[in-house]
Amino acid sequence: MPPRSKVASLPKSVKTWLDKALAENNFSDYEALADELSSQGFSISKSALHRYGQDFESKLSALRMASEQARAVVEAAPDEEGSVNEALMRFVQEHLFKMLLADEGKFDPYKMAKAVAELGKASVAQKKWQTEYREKAEAAASRVEKIVKKGGLNQATVDEIRREILGMAS
Repeated sequence: MPPRSKVASLPKSVKTWLDKALAENNFSDYEALADELSSQGFSISKSALHRYGQDFESKLSALRMASEQARAVVEAAPDEEGSVNEALMRFVQEHLFKMLLADEGKFDPYKMAKAVAELGKASVAQKKWQTEYREKAEAAASRVEKIVKKGGLNQATVDEIRREILGMAS
């Protein structure tokens, strides 16, 4: 097993500075970063910084791409009902369960429990949002129904308008 990365053992504040500096420098000038770290009392070679920087850049790039794709999906298919979030939560639940079965004894139970708790909170918030959305749609449908009845529309037309409004929330 290879030794732990020196970058990973940096204090949090120094690692935060390093991550920011890497991004600002467009993942280049590792020699200057090594010199700066050396002046702060940390001996990390430019090649070790480069290895860390490549991994960090790859993860950052993947995150940016995922964010852009998610934004494009939301723009192309707005999700007022939250079904994309619900599907994502189910996917994460399934993935966590598979990890639990496959990595028996090789995972951090605290991190797994925390992930499950966060997922549960997200699920509760999602359900609350869906309920509130449906209630607002129902209230809007009732208000529209009163208005169109006053306008003299027949009951069949009123019912059709109501179904259209509530269809958004189903």
